Amino acid sequence: MNTKHAQYMLTVLQEGSITAAARKLYISQPSLSQMIRLVEKQLGAPIFNRNTDPISLTYAGQKYMDAARQVLAINRNLAREIEELNQEEQGTIRLGIPVQRAMQLLPYVLPKFKTRYPYVDIDLQEHGSAVTETLLLEGGVDLACLTTYPRNRELTYILIEKEELVLLTSRDSRIAKRIPSGTPIDILEARDETFICSKPGHSVRATQDALFASRNMHPRILMETISIEVGKRSAIACDAVMICPINYVEMSPELYPRCSIYPITGIENPRSLYICHRKDLYLTRYMKEFIDILQAVEMPYLH
Repeated sequence: MNTKHAQYMLTVLQEGSITAAARKLYISQPSLSQMIRLVEKQLGAPIFNRNTDPISLTYAGQKYMDAARQVLAINRNLAREIEELNQEEQGTIRLGIPVQRAMQLLPYVLPKFKTRYPYVDIDLQEHGSAVTETLLLEGGVDLACLTTYPRNRELTYILIEKEELVLLTSRDSRIAKRIPSGTPIDILEARDETFICSKPGHSVRATQDALFASRNMHPRILMETISIEVGKRSAIACDAVMICPINYVEMSPELYPRCSIYPITGIENPRSLYICHRKDLYLTRYMKEFIDILQAVEMPYLH
């Protein structure tokens, strides 16, 4: 299997179309289409269903992609083992991390890491946890900070922080006038409130949607946002409510005089923050040390 072809084919799958993949790879669409036809000819079967949006895999395509991921993982691992044999302390960590987690963690982790490994670059891939997990499984990143629960046998999960979800609102909201701040509540207590939500693709949204479904709730959604910072401040300003991790509230102590906070009960499969990698990934010394620093560093808002 040609490793360049394998990487290009995986990019087509990740981007969802040949046009988008060609743009990301900085090659022309006709060139990429020609390469795909060549690979399919060599394989003896079509790889992509081109009549779906986004593009999807045939059964033969699924087998090809599984093999492609294994081949690329073997090549990356070999390169890293040779790198360590040569005692080189330089390289790149492709790190997948949600933007809010990057704000919370990296200012404390990077100074310690760069002191030890000044010639190792950090290639950030900033997406929600759901997208980041897909990138990790497909080999698009080496390490990933995920708010999730251990569920995939292909991944190693290293706990960084246990996460508690709370309902955040202003002190002038209807629920705040009924229930004292700090009282644990079932989400049904907020069924008549107006919500501000994280957009799909974020772990908080997945938990929220599961809670709503389990309680048969269909509350009014005022706004969706990719930023918990935007969401929490807007919820307080608009007397709305938002489900968010308590540590993101703790990051903004100036909000406490204006907000009420309610721990949420009844959450199935509670999620925590993990640093994850594929089990078949060869971890270099600097990757292992990055993980160690992340586990050990003292950050004001981790509890």
